[in-house]
This record gives sequence, structure tokens and C-alpha cells, in this order.
Amino acid sequence: MGQGGEPRRAQAYDGELGAAVARAQDGDEAAFAVAYRIVQPGLLGYLRGLVGDDAEDVASDAWLEIARDLGRFKGDGAGFRGWTATIARHRALDHLRRQRVRPRPSALEQDVLELPGPHTTHDQALEALSTERALSLVRELPRDQAEAVLLRVVVGLDGPAAARVLGKRPGAVRTAAYRGLKRLARRLGAEDSATGGVTDDGPRTLGESK
Repeated sequence: MGQGGEPRRAQAYDGELGAAVARAQDGDEAAFAVAYRIVQPGLLGYLRGLVGDDAEDVASDAWLEIARDLGRFKGDGAGFRGWTATIARHRALDHLRRQRVRPRPSALEQDVLELPGPHTTHDQALEALSTERALSLVRELPRDQAEAVLLRVVVGLDGPAAARVLGKRPGAVRTAAYRGLKRLARRLGAEDSATGGVTDDGPRTLGESK
């Protein structure tokens, strides 16, 4: 049931992505460029949510590793998106350790997945995630919720795939994504109401904007 909210834009390219990856593994450089163009926007959005302005540098490091290890990958287009997200996450965590930035401890040992079905302010939150402002709001969420939302919505992974990236149970990821989207929708709704847009029940527990 929760699959109804799956990010179709990313998944629509999975067939093309899988074919491009297979050709790239056979040495087709143009096919690797196709795979890069399909995956990079979501991967960069995910990394912006984790490391902010350093996302481009971390993405470059991740793609070097992806290119180096491409021959070891086994799977389809959806699997490739999950595999690249895992590599990018490891590079981001390495970067944060080097910067001595301690991730904010999460109140919940949970994370990201299937979105709620009803069309509510969650949908407005999802639409707004393409903006830099929304990504900055995501970064204010507890770490587990932020990653769940980013992997589920920005990268376009399904529940089990996002859970594998995070090393968590799908149910825990689903709960974190739901809570993160609820908080995000509250904040976006509060901002909209201040400018005469959609109203919601006001921000709670998100912390102050930077």
C-alpha cells in the first residue's frame, strides 16, 4: 500500500539505466555517461542534504569509486541507484569525520521509506524538495529522518533499497521517513501561510534555521 507514493520520476529511468550500466561494464564510455546523467541529480541532492556545499566534491569522490568498482556491480537499474547511494553515503560520512562534524544524534533508531498514501501537505513538501531552501530544511531534521527522506524522495529508492543503504529495517526507515516528511510539511506550511499560501499547523521541534 505504501508503495503508492513511490517516486516515479527516478524509477521511470530504471530500464534505461540498467541497460546503460550493462554496456558501461563492457567498456562503453558513452553508456557510463548516460548512467551518470540519470543518477547524478538525485545523488547530488542526497549529498547536499548530508554535507551541504561540499556535495559536489563528495560526489566527485563517489563517482571515482563507482567507476573503479563498476565491474563488481551486479544488478539492475534500481539496484545501481542503491549501490551508488551506498558509496556516496560512505564518502559523505568520511567527509564529515574529516571535518570533525558530529552528526546530530537522532532521538529514534529509525530511518526512511514508503511514503504515506493520502495526498496531504506531504505532497507539497515533496514538490518543494527540489529547492535549495527545502534541502536546508531537511538538514535540520534529525539525522535518521533526513536520510530517510533524501533516499526515499530525492534519490528515489524504494523501501527495502533505502533500508539496505542505511543498514536498518524497512519498517524503521518507513517510520523515520513519515515523521521527517510530517515535520517538513509543517515547516513548509508555516512558511507558506506567512506569505498567504497554504496553511498548516506551524513548525514544531525542527530547530532554528541557520
